[in-house]
Amino acid sequence: MKIVAFSAGLLGLALALSSCTTAGASGGGSDIAPIKGSITYGGQPRSKLTKSPIGSTFPHEFIDQFGDRVSETYVIEPDRSLRIIDRHVISESFSD
Repeated sequence: MKIVAFSAGLLGLALALSSCTTAGASGGGSDIAPIKGSITYGGQPRSKLTKSPIGSTFPHEFIDQFGDRVSETYVIEPDRSLRIIDRHVISESFSD
């Protein structure tokens, strides 16, 4: 009986973790392409973050076209442009 409960717990954990995906730059210089809702979708913003230190990061959250919550992390580059360094897509799937 304990093994069945443990297996069910692992299955529940696996299902919970599978609803969260991550796409991040892993030191290989790969860029994360902006998607609709990203700050840099359609190009860099017109206003520059002139008072923020170069290399500082900040989060941005939005709902994508599929209704999933997306959390992105941006870094401020030396030329004051923004680059996405991390993205998490959190599926809001609920079942009875």
